[in-house]
Amino acid sequence: MPSLFSAFFPPDPTFTDKDLPSLAGKVFIVTGAASGVGFDLVKIIYVAGGTVYVAARSASRCEGAIEKIKAQTSSQKYAGKLKTMVIDLADLETVKVAVDEFLRRETRLDVLFNNAAVMLPPTGSKSKQGQNLEMATNCVAPYLLTTLLEPILIRTAASSPPLSVRVVFVVALMQYGNPAGKMSFDDHGDPKIPPKQWDTYMQSKVGGTWLAAGFAQQLGSKGILSVSVHPGLMRTELQRNMSVIDRVVMKYIFKPPVHGAYSELYAAFSPQLKAENNGGYVMAWGRIADLPEDITKGLKSRAEGGSGAAKMFLDYCARETKDFQKS
Repeated sequence: MPSLFSAFFPPDPTFTDKDLPSLAGKVFIVTGAASGVGFDLVKIIYVAGGTVYVAARSASRCEGAIEKIKAQTSSQKYAGKLKTMVIDLADLETVKVAVDEFLRRETRLDVLFNNAAVMLPPTGSKSKQGQNLEMATNCVAPYLLTTLLEPILIRTAASSPPLSVRVVFVVALMQYGNPAGKMSFDDHGDPKIPPKQWDTYMQSKVGGTWLAAGFAQQLGSKGILSVSVHPGLMRTELQRNMSVIDRVVMKYIFKPPVHGAYSELYAAFSPQLKAENNGGYVMAWGRIADLPEDITKGLKSRAEGGSGAAKMFLDYCARETKDFQKS
Protein backbone atom coordinates (compact mmCIF):
# COMPACT_ATOMS: atom_id res chain seq x y z
CA MET A 1 0.00 0.00 0.00
CA PRO A 2 1.47 3.42 -0.95
CA SER A 3 2.34 5.77 1.88
CA LEU A 4 0.11 8.76 2.57
CA PHE A 5 2.72 11.08 1.06
CA SER A 6 3.06 8.91 -2.05
CA ALA A 7 -0.71 8.75 -2.43
CA PHE A 8 -1.06 12.53 -2.44
CA PHE A 9 2.19 13.24 -4.28
CA PRO A 10 2.76 10.29 -6.63
CA PRO A 11 6.01 9.54 -8.43
CA ASP A 12 6.33 10.59 -12.05
CA PRO A 13 4.04 8.87 -14.59
CA THR A 14 5.46 5.73 -16.17
CA PHE A 15 2.97 5.59 -19.05
CA THR A 16 2.24 8.72 -21.09
CA ASP A 17 1.33 9.72 -24.63
CA LYS A 18 4.89 8.84 -25.68
CA ASP A 19 4.18 5.18 -24.81
CA LEU A 20 1.05 4.87 -26.92
CA PRO A 21 1.14 2.85 -30.14
CA SER A 22 -0.80 4.06 -33.17
CA LEU A 23 -4.52 4.00 -32.37
CA ALA A 24 -5.60 4.30 -35.99
CA GLY A 25 -8.72 2.29 -36.71
CA LYS A 26 -9.72 2.08 -33.03
CA VAL A 27 -12.74 3.75 -31.44
CA PHE A 28 -13.11 5.32 -28.00
CA ILE A 29 -15.74 7.06 -25.89
CA VAL A 30 -14.76 9.57 -23.20
CA THR A 31 -17.51 10.99 -21.00
CA GLY A 32 -16.96 14.38 -19.44
CA ALA A 33 -14.72 15.17 -22.38
CA ALA A 34 -15.46 18.87 -22.80
CA SER A 35 -13.06 19.99 -20.07
CA GLY A 36 -10.46 18.91 -17.52
CA VAL A 37 -8.97 15.43 -17.59
CA GLY A 38 -11.41 14.20 -20.24
CA PHE A 39 -10.40 16.99 -22.61
CA ASP A 40 -6.69 16.21 -22.29
CA LEU A 41 -7.36 12.49 -22.61
CA VAL A 42 -9.29 12.99 -25.85
CA LYS A 43 -6.51 15.16 -27.24
CA ILE A 44 -3.88 12.49 -26.55
CA ILE A 45 -5.92 9.67 -28.11
CA TYR A 46 -6.82 11.85 -31.10
CA VAL A 47 -3.18 12.73 -31.79
CA ALA A 48 -2.36 8.98 -31.61
CA GLY A 49 -4.81 8.38 -34.46
CA GLY A 50 -7.87 7.15 -32.62
CA THR A 51 -11.50 7.93 -33.38
CA VAL A 52 -12.79 9.57 -30.20
CA TYR A 53 -16.36 10.34 -29.24
CA VAL A 54 -16.35 13.53 -27.20
CA ALA A 55 -19.22 12.87 -24.79
CA ALA A 56 -20.70 15.85 -22.95
CA ARG A 57 -24.09 17.12 -21.87
CA SER A 58 -24.75 19.47 -24.81
CA ALA A 59 -23.86 19.72 -28.48
CA SER A 60 -22.28 23.13 -27.89
CA ARG A 61 -19.91 21.72 -25.25
CA CYS A 62 -18.96 18.81 -27.50
CA GLU A 63 -18.40 21.01 -30.55
CA GLY A 64 -16.54 23.65 -28.56
CA ALA A 65 -14.14 21.01 -27.21
CA ILE A 66 -13.59 19.56 -30.68
CA GLU A 67 -12.80 22.96 -32.16
CA LYS A 68 -10.35 23.71 -29.36
CA ILE A 69 -8.59 20.33 -29.67
CA LYS A 70 -8.22 20.72 -33.43
CA ALA A 71 -6.79 24.22 -32.97
CA GLN A 72 -4.29 22.96 -30.38
CA THR A 73 -3.18 20.03 -32.56
CA SER A 74 -3.23 21.68 -35.98
CA SER A 75 0.42 20.75 -36.60
CA GLN A 76 -0.34 17.01 -36.35
CA LYS A 77 -0.38 15.34 -39.76
CA TYR A 78 -1.84 11.97 -38.84
CA ALA A 79 -4.43 12.71 -36.19
CA GLY A 80 -7.55 10.59 -35.86
CA LYS A 81 -11.19 11.65 -35.83
CA LEU A 82 -13.27 13.56 -33.30
CA LYS A 83 -17.00 12.96 -33.09
CA THR A 84 -19.81 14.37 -30.97
CA MET A 85 -21.78 12.34 -28.41
CA VAL A 86 -24.43 14.33 -26.57
CA ILE A 87 -25.12 12.59 -23.28
CA ASP A 88 -26.30 14.06 -19.98
CA LEU A 89 -25.54 11.60 -17.19
CA ALA A 90 -28.14 13.33 -15.05
CA ASP A 91 -30.82 12.13 -17.49
CA LEU A 92 -30.95 8.41 -18.34
CA GLU A 93 -33.08 9.08 -21.41
CA THR A 94 -30.13 10.76 -23.10
CA VAL A 95 -27.88 7.77 -22.39
CA LYS A 96 -30.10 5.41 -24.38
CA VAL A 97 -30.43 7.90 -27.25
CA ALA A 98 -26.68 8.49 -27.37
CA VAL A 99 -25.86 4.78 -27.43
CA ASP A 100 -28.40 4.06 -30.16
CA GLU A 101 -26.83 6.77 -32.32
CA PHE A 102 -23.32 5.49 -31.61
CA LEU A 103 -24.29 1.94 -32.60
CA ARG A 104 -25.70 3.23 -35.89
CA ARG A 105 -22.36 4.84 -36.68
CA GLU A 106 -19.75 2.39 -35.40
CA THR A 107 -18.95 -1.32 -35.58
CA ARG A 108 -16.38 -1.41 -32.76
CA LEU A 109 -15.53 0.13 -29.38
CA ASP A 110 -12.05 -0.40 -27.97
CA VAL A 111 -12.19 1.52 -24.68
CA LEU A 112 -15.03 3.15 -22.78
CA PHE A 113 -13.83 5.82 -20.36
CA ASN A 114 -16.45 6.50 -17.68
CA ASN A 115 -14.63 9.71 -16.81
CA ALA A 116 -17.40 12.22 -16.04
CA ALA A 117 -18.40 13.01 -12.48
CA VAL A 118 -20.06 15.60 -10.29
CA MET A 119 -18.76 16.53 -6.84
CA LEU A 120 -20.44 18.46 -4.01
CA PRO A 121 -23.40 19.92 -5.92
CA PRO A 122 -25.94 22.02 -3.97
CA THR A 123 -27.64 20.01 -1.24
CA GLY A 124 -30.69 18.15 -2.50
CA SER A 125 -29.62 18.12 -6.16
CA LYS A 126 -31.42 15.43 -8.15
CA SER A 127 -31.20 13.83 -11.57
CA LYS A 128 -34.12 14.07 -14.00
CA GLN A 129 -35.26 10.66 -12.75
CA GLY A 130 -35.21 11.90 -9.14
CA GLN A 131 -32.04 10.19 -7.93
CA ASN A 132 -29.36 11.84 -5.82
CA LEU A 133 -27.34 13.74 -8.43
CA GLU A 134 -23.93 12.34 -7.47
CA MET A 135 -25.18 8.76 -7.34
CA ALA A 136 -26.97 9.18 -10.67
CA THR A 137 -24.10 10.86 -12.52
CA ASN A 138 -21.22 8.92 -11.01
CA CYS A 139 -22.79 5.44 -10.88
CA VAL A 140 -26.27 4.81 -12.25
CA ALA A 141 -25.77 6.44 -15.65
CA PRO A 142 -22.30 4.87 -16.18
CA TYR A 143 -23.85 1.49 -15.30
CA LEU A 144 -26.50 2.00 -17.98
CA LEU A 145 -23.99 3.28 -20.53
CA THR A 146 -21.67 0.32 -20.01
CA THR A 147 -24.54 -2.17 -20.06
CA LEU A 148 -25.92 -0.84 -23.34
CA LEU A 149 -22.44 -0.95 -24.90
CA GLU A 150 -21.67 -4.51 -23.76
CA PRO A 151 -22.56 -6.15 -27.13
CA ILE A 152 -20.23 -3.94 -29.17
CA LEU A 153 -17.44 -4.29 -26.60
CA ILE A 154 -17.79 -8.08 -26.77
CA ARG A 155 -17.74 -8.07 -30.59
CA THR A 156 -14.64 -5.88 -30.61
CA ALA A 157 -12.87 -8.09 -28.08
CA ALA A 158 -13.55 -11.18 -30.19
CA SER A 159 -11.22 -9.87 -32.91
CA SER A 160 -8.71 -8.03 -30.68
CA PRO A 161 -5.73 -9.06 -28.53
CA PRO A 162 -6.83 -10.35 -25.10
CA LEU A 163 -7.64 -7.60 -22.59
CA SER A 164 -6.97 -4.79 -25.06
CA VAL A 165 -10.66 -3.89 -25.00
CA ARG A 166 -11.26 -2.15 -21.69
CA VAL A 167 -13.75 -0.28 -19.53
CA VAL A 168 -12.38 2.39 -17.20
CA PHE A 169 -14.29 3.78 -14.21
CA VAL A 170 -12.81 6.94 -12.72
CA VAL A 171 -13.12 6.96 -8.94
CA ALA A 172 -11.10 8.68 -6.19
CA LEU A 173 -8.36 8.15 -3.65
CA MET A 174 -10.18 5.27 -1.99
CA GLN A 175 -7.68 4.66 0.82
CA TYR A 176 -8.42 8.01 2.42
CA GLY A 177 -11.61 9.91 3.17
CA ASN A 178 -14.22 7.18 2.74
CA PRO A 179 -17.46 7.36 4.73
CA ALA A 180 -17.74 5.00 7.67
CA GLY A 181 -19.44 1.78 6.67
CA LYS A 182 -18.92 2.59 2.98
CA MET A 183 -22.53 2.03 1.94
CA SER A 184 -25.74 1.08 3.70
CA PHE A 185 -29.15 0.33 2.20
CA ASP A 186 -32.75 1.03 3.09
CA ASP A 187 -35.57 -1.51 3.19
CA HIS A 188 -36.01 -1.25 -0.59
CA GLY A 189 -32.35 -2.06 -1.25
CA ASP A 190 -31.52 1.51 -2.29
CA PRO A 191 -28.32 3.16 -1.00
CA LYS A 192 -28.88 5.52 1.92
CA ILE A 193 -27.58 9.01 1.22
CA PRO A 194 -25.21 10.14 4.01
CA PRO A 195 -25.92 13.49 5.71
CA LYS A 196 -22.45 14.86 4.92
CA GLN A 197 -21.82 16.00 1.34
CA TRP A 198 -18.29 14.64 1.17
CA ASP A 199 -19.47 11.22 2.35
CA THR A 200 -22.11 11.23 -0.39
CA TYR A 201 -19.45 11.88 -3.02
CA MET A 202 -17.11 9.22 -1.67
CA GLN A 203 -19.97 6.73 -1.43
CA SER A 204 -20.59 7.20 -5.14
CA LYS A 205 -16.91 6.48 -5.75
CA VAL A 206 -17.12 3.28 -3.70
CA GLY A 207 -19.95 2.39 -6.06
CA GLY A 208 -17.62 3.04 -9.00
CA THR A 209 -15.11 0.49 -7.74
CA TRP A 210 -17.92 -2.06 -7.42
CA LEU A 211 -19.11 -1.30 -10.95
CA ALA A 212 -15.60 -1.97 -12.28
CA ALA A 213 -15.44 -5.26 -10.40
CA GLY A 214 -18.96 -6.24 -11.44
CA PHE A 215 -18.34 -5.68 -15.14
CA ALA A 216 -14.99 -7.48 -14.86
CA GLN A 217 -16.80 -10.52 -13.52
CA GLN A 218 -19.39 -10.26 -16.26
CA LEU A 219 -17.08 -9.51 -19.21
CA GLY A 220 -13.74 -11.01 -18.20
CA SER A 221 -14.47 -14.33 -19.91
CA LYS A 222 -15.02 -12.35 -23.13
CA GLY A 223 -11.48 -10.96 -22.98
CA ILE A 224 -12.47 -7.52 -21.65
CA LEU A 225 -10.64 -5.74 -18.81
CA SER A 226 -12.57 -3.48 -16.43
CA VAL A 227 -10.79 -1.39 -13.80
CA SER A 228 -11.33 1.60 -11.55
CA VAL A 229 -8.75 4.37 -11.40
CA HIS A 230 -7.97 7.28 -9.10
CA PRO A 231 -6.73 9.84 -11.65
CA GLY A 232 -4.89 11.94 -9.07
CA LEU A 233 -5.30 15.31 -7.41
CA MET A 234 -5.63 17.96 -10.12
CA ARG A 235 -7.06 21.37 -10.88
CA THR A 236 -10.28 20.75 -12.84
CA GLU A 237 -13.90 21.91 -13.12
CA LEU A 238 -14.81 19.11 -10.70
CA GLN A 239 -13.92 21.49 -7.85
CA ARG A 240 -16.20 24.27 -9.09
CA ASN A 241 -18.56 23.80 -6.14
CA MET A 242 -15.82 23.93 -3.52
CA SER A 243 -14.99 27.04 -1.46
CA VAL A 244 -12.79 29.81 -2.86
CA ILE A 245 -10.12 29.08 -0.25
CA ASP A 246 -10.03 25.39 -1.17
CA ARG A 247 -9.70 26.22 -4.87
CA VAL A 248 -6.88 28.70 -4.25
CA VAL A 249 -4.94 26.07 -2.26
CA MET A 250 -5.52 23.48 -4.97
CA LYS A 251 -4.22 25.88 -7.61
CA TYR A 252 -0.78 25.75 -6.08
CA ILE A 253 -0.68 22.13 -4.89
CA PHE A 254 -2.57 20.09 -7.48
CA LYS A 255 -1.23 19.05 -10.87
CA PRO A 256 -2.68 20.09 -14.25
CA PRO A 257 -5.35 17.81 -15.79
CA VAL A 258 -2.97 16.10 -18.21
CA HIS A 259 -1.53 14.12 -15.29
CA GLY A 260 -4.97 12.63 -14.70
CA ALA A 261 -5.11 11.76 -18.38
CA TYR A 262 -1.88 9.78 -17.89
CA SER A 263 -3.54 7.80 -15.08
CA GLU A 264 -6.42 6.89 -17.39
CA LEU A 265 -4.04 6.08 -20.26
CA TYR A 266 -2.30 3.61 -17.96
CA ALA A 267 -5.61 1.99 -17.03
CA ALA A 268 -6.69 1.78 -20.66
CA PHE A 269 -3.50 0.80 -22.45
CA SER A 270 -0.72 -0.34 -20.14
CA PRO A 271 0.43 -3.92 -20.74
CA GLN A 272 1.24 -4.14 -17.01
CA LEU A 273 -2.44 -4.80 -16.34
CA LYS A 274 -3.07 -8.54 -16.60
CA ALA A 275 -6.04 -10.86 -16.12
CA GLU A 276 -5.38 -10.97 -12.38
CA ASN A 277 -5.92 -7.20 -12.27
CA ASN A 278 -9.38 -7.41 -13.83
CA GLY A 279 -11.84 -5.63 -11.57
CA GLY A 280 -8.95 -4.01 -9.73
CA TYR A 281 -7.84 -0.52 -8.88
CA VAL A 282 -5.21 1.84 -10.28
CA MET A 283 -3.77 4.90 -8.53
CA ALA A 284 -2.22 8.09 -9.88
CA TRP A 285 -0.25 8.48 -12.05
CA GLY A 286 -0.46 4.84 -13.10
CA ARG A 287 0.17 2.28 -10.33
CA ILE A 288 -1.60 -0.96 -9.53
CA ALA A 289 -2.89 -0.81 -5.95
CA ASP A 290 -5.19 -2.58 -3.52
CA LEU A 291 -8.55 -1.25 -2.43
CA PRO A 292 -9.26 -0.90 1.29
CA GLU A 293 -10.44 -4.09 2.96
CA ASP A 294 -13.90 -2.75 3.77
CA ILE A 295 -14.52 -2.03 0.09
CA THR A 296 -13.30 -5.45 -1.06
CA LYS A 297 -15.38 -7.01 1.70
CA GLY A 298 -18.42 -5.70 -0.12
CA LEU A 299 -17.51 -7.85 -3.12
CA LYS A 300 -17.99 -11.03 -1.11
CA SER A 301 -21.31 -12.52 -0.07
CA ARG A 302 -22.15 -12.94 3.59
CA ALA A 303 -21.58 -16.69 3.17
CA GLU A 304 -18.04 -15.87 2.03
CA GLY A 305 -17.42 -13.61 5.01
CA GLY A 306 -18.26 -10.39 3.22
CA SER A 307 -21.14 -7.93 3.36
CA GLY A 308 -22.72 -8.57 -0.04
CA ALA A 309 -22.98 -4.80 -0.51
CA ALA A 310 -21.56 -4.77 -4.05
CA LYS A 311 -24.25 -7.13 -5.33
CA MET A 312 -26.93 -5.05 -3.62
CA PHE A 313 -25.51 -1.96 -5.28
CA LEU A 314 -25.38 -3.54 -8.73
CA ASP A 315 -28.95 -4.78 -8.25
CA TYR A 316 -29.95 -1.21 -7.37
CA CYS A 317 -28.33 0.14 -10.56
CA ALA A 318 -30.09 -2.55 -12.60
CA ARG A 319 -33.47 -1.63 -11.11
CA GLU A 320 -32.98 2.07 -11.69
CA THR A 321 -32.07 1.56 -15.35
CA LYS A 322 -34.29 -1.34 -16.43
CA ASP A 323 -36.80 0.90 -18.24
CA PHE A 324 -33.97 2.37 -20.32
CA GLN A 325 -32.51 -0.95 -21.44
CA LYS A 326 -35.50 -1.88 -23.56
CA SER A 327 -35.23 -1.79 -27.34
